[in-house]
Amino acid sequence: MWERKRVSETPTNTTLQYRVDGRDDAPVLVLGPSLGTTFHMWDRQIPELTKDWRVVRFDLPGHGGAPTQPFSSVAELGDRLLATLDTLGVQRFGYAGCSLGGAVGLDLALRAPHRIASLALVAASPRFGTADEFRQRGVVVRANGLEPMARTAPEQWFTPVFAGAQPAIVDWAVQMVRTTDPTCYVAACEALAVFDVRAALDRIGVPVLVLVGSEDQVTGPAEARTLVAGIPDARLAVVPGASHLAPVEQPAAVTDLLLEHLAGTAPDTSGPLTLPPLPAVPVAEPAPLAEPADEGRPDPYERGLALRREVLGDAHVDRALADDPDGDFQDLLTRYAWGEVWSREALDRRTRSVVTLTALVAGGHREALADHTRAALRNGLSAAELREIVLHAGVYCGFPAAETALRVVARAVEEETRPPA
Repeated sequence: MWERKRVSETPTNTTLQYRVDGRDDAPVLVLGPSLGTTFHMWDRQIPELTKDWRVVRFDLPGHGGAPTQPFSSVAELGDRLLATLDTLGVQRFGYAGCSLGGAVGLDLALRAPHRIASLALVAASPRFGTADEFRQRGVVVRANGLEPMARTAPEQWFTPVFAGAQPAIVDWAVQMVRTTDPTCYVAACEALAVFDVRAALDRIGVPVLVLVGSEDQVTGPAEARTLVAGIPDARLAVVPGASHLAPVEQPAAVTDLLLEHLAGTAPDTSGPLTLPPLPAVPVAEPAPLAEPADEGRPDPYERGLALRREVLGDAHVDRALADDPDGDFQDLLTRYAWGEVWSREALDRRTRSVVTLTALVAGGHREALADHTRAALRNGLSAAELREIVLHAGVYCGFPAAETALRVVARAVEEETRPPA
């Protein structure tokens, strides 16, 4: 029986919007999209792939008209995909994913190896840039919407030659970004900011194709070689004349490489499968605190340093540490202010930013006020909320202090939320 459909029921907050193409008795291949795209980025692979495979494509939350149900981590997205496949009765499958979709594939290969028969990673990386880069992207989207991302998508995704020759496809790609829900886009950025499986690559036990466009400036050949070096059974394929969205730009070459890789790796779908619990995947989070402090209490330094970097950014923290040769003051600040106070659970980070900004306005600490304005944006406060905080603080701290603070905050907001050129 030939099945060709898009799910009609509304996905829950534990499942994803999907489409199935191909014979329902064929082995299953799952295709994952990149951030800012929909499952239609794989359209040009479908005619050939469905000759031998039942292809399941999924949309990221808030993409392609999917419900706005943000996810907090790549692992959570992987869990939603597995729940979606469970509803289809799919237990073991091949998987190919592009960029963020590739991160999902890496996550599943580590946490659910019993379900992955083979893996293809397109324009992927075990670590996507830096946490600062993705958190900064989230700040820009919160302040300006997705238009800045839409404007820069063509140069990020396609080579200049392709973009000049295929304006209709470029316009289609830009429209995919414009119709994405900003909240879900920001959530995806936050998830990628902490995604890091470099130390776990040697645990991947399935055959892996690492496919990258020769002109990819986002996750290029260097990142691809890191994957190949770390994964025991991996091979590299570089697609000439392709950038980040190689399946769109060079569809025939990508399709041929996928078919070659998938040949002979069709999963055995016969019989029931008992699923073991999913183990945790290592991500870029605070390491276990090993050294006890007073009376066996955990040393809060590592926890504080990780939190300080998340809120203020790696560049700011690195400068502060470098400016304190002895390290005593920075050690105290990291251990107490961040490890002991900022990490307490009674207040969330947004609230702590509000309290911090108010105190800095009162004290007239301009440089710290600028730093914590940037931190507040990272913690989800908007430019309008920041201005309102300063206005309110002025009633109790004095209007001269508020007047100065408004200028500092406005300048920091403008610098932090400036769209990319």
